[in-house]
Amino acid sequence: MDEEPDTPRTQFEALMLLHHVRLRVFVRSLGVDSDWVDDIAQEACLTAFRQWQTFDQTRDFGKWVRGIAANIVRNELRKDSRRQRIMHSELADILLKRHEGSDLRSAAHAEPMTVGAIRDCVAELGPTSRKVIEGRYRENLQGPELAKRLNMTAANVRQTLVRVRRRLRQCVELRLLKEASHE
Repeated sequence: MDEEPDTPRTQFEALMLLHHVRLRVFVRSLGVDSDWVDDIAQEACLTAFRQWQTFDQTRDFGKWVRGIAANIVRNELRKDSRRQRIMHSELADILLKRHEGSDLRSAAHAEPMTVGAIRDCVAELGPTSRKVIEGRYRENLQGPELAKRLNMTAANVRQTLVRVRRRLRQCVELRLLKEASHE
């Protein structure tokens, strides 16, 4: 089913075809790792498409979509900055290392409640989730490196990290609430 030549969708597609290479070059010029350029550019395209009805047709489309991409990169930097304030890699490394051959439960009682809860929750993760978390925080691997190691896409690694972090947070909070109610 072909679209009419002058529908908003075909207009958008035509402009994106003209500007997509320049958009990717722009994203890379912002210092984005080459493995993530396509993801950021695609997110900018999707955002632009969602906001297409609000775009002023007298403005420069390329400049507009590059501005969207710049905002996405800014947001990623803010998120990364918050993560660094909340969870330092050294702390994560200490919290996630497991003593080989030791009983996790007895180690948990010898350590502060939070450390024990994190260890228990990590131990309950499925194998892939555990590998992603350990690779990111124990080995300090970045998304693209982790994706290669685990034979996943970079986007899949990002989504897995988001889901697993959420699951770990909920698990730890639940364990800490149970511990607090037993005291």
